[in-house]
Amino acid sequence: MSDRASTHPTPPSGGPPPERERDRDRTHAHDPERQVPREDPAAVPGAHVEDRAGARPAADPALTATPPTDRFLGMVAISPLTRRRLHNFRANRRGYWALIVFVVLFVLSLFAEFIANDKPLLVRYDGDFFVPVLVSYPETAFGGEFETEAEYRDPFVKDLIAEKGWMVWPLVPFSYRTINYDLPQPAPSPPDSVNWLGTDDQGRDVLARLIYGFRLSVLFGLALTVFSSVVGVAAGAVQGYFGGWTDLIFQRVIEVWQGLPVLYLLIIMSSFIIPGFWTLLFLMLLFNWMALVGVVRAEFLRARNFDYVRAAKALGQPDRVIMFKHVLPNAMVATITFLPFILTGAITALTGLDFLGFGLPPGSPSLGELVQQGKSNLQAPWLGFTAFFALAVMLSLLVFIGEALRDAFDPRKAVGPIPGRGHAARPAAQPKAAE
Repeated sequence: MSDRASTHPTPPSGGPPPERERDRDRTHAHDPERQVPREDPAAVPGAHVEDRAGARPAADPALTATPPTDRFLGMVAISPLTRRRLHNFRANRRGYWALIVFVVLFVLSLFAEFIANDKPLLVRYDGDFFVPVLVSYPETAFGGEFETEAEYRDPFVKDLIAEKGWMVWPLVPFSYRTINYDLPQPAPSPPDSVNWLGTDDQGRDVLARLIYGFRLSVLFGLALTVFSSVVGVAAGAVQGYFGGWTDLIFQRVIEVWQGLPVLYLLIIMSSFIIPGFWTLLFLMLLFNWMALVGVVRAEFLRARNFDYVRAAKALGQPDRVIMFKHVLPNAMVATITFLPFILTGAITALTGLDFLGFGLPPGSPSLGELVQQGKSNLQAPWLGFTAFFALAVMLSLLVFIGEALRDAFDPRKAVGPIPGRGHAARPAAQPKAAE
């Protein structure tokens, strides 16, 4: 009894013995009416069913399809966070359209030689085609007498070309340095059908100088913004990452450097340095690199104690890799929002120096020189109005773009659903009012 009891344990009270359960299962397996219906695997969505040959059919593509990759303009892969920021930027209609208008104006100014020039775009002479806007041709190529470059506004050259061909002129038949000797009255002359915005006190077309001056101001501002941002970000990263005496010494040097009278130093340097685009850019870079130091320094001071930075140090990563590969991308969020305002400051600084006569060389197309012309010729109000509206429109567009960038990178801003995604942004938590 003891051996049999140990081999067949006693079932719990109220249940059949194990031998009887096994007999019942065998009986049900051979009785079709008592078989328990089983769930068909093919009826389960997304389940894989093997046929008799062992083949494994494809799963439901609607359930196994990978989500589409986010791409900017259909080319560059972007993260969902970047897509959210782009959508937030487009939600700010004022900043979005300001960016479009500014980009269109800047791109058009890049082709200023094809819009405002004293050389024809295309010349047809004696069966041959010439492109004076790109290639210099001597006067002898059109039947003239001199080997020097042809002066296409000269009536003699015009008659030579008109005898055997024709010319296609740009929209504005003047360059920024072209003097119109056929003015109906002494310069500065008011706007007319030839000079749409009039001329300055030297007989030069104001519209042509405005187009070239806009391009020069924006290019100078962009170059100064890029170089000053690179130097400022590097200095702020070194200060914030290492801290201690490095941060203390750098801060004292920056405080002394910021206390220098920048305008007087630029005036003194301009007196013994030949003015030019790159020399003036270098002089202004000496004092404009400190704009982003404080922002980047604060971000690095905050991020250097994070766990991922400590883990990178524990893994033996060098400091330069941790600074510029791990910490810097997080610090760039606050940096990007300042760039349009730095560009605005660079353009206004160049305009102020040109107005005072310590900027670009004389004769250069500059908005500051146009402002100075308006001040010196109060009897010609079109000069002052043109300079004022050009600067007001350009700086307003940059300010609108900067505000839109600030809102796009602000995590507290919430907008509607992203197009093509079907889900809305989570609204920002609002502070409760004090009861």
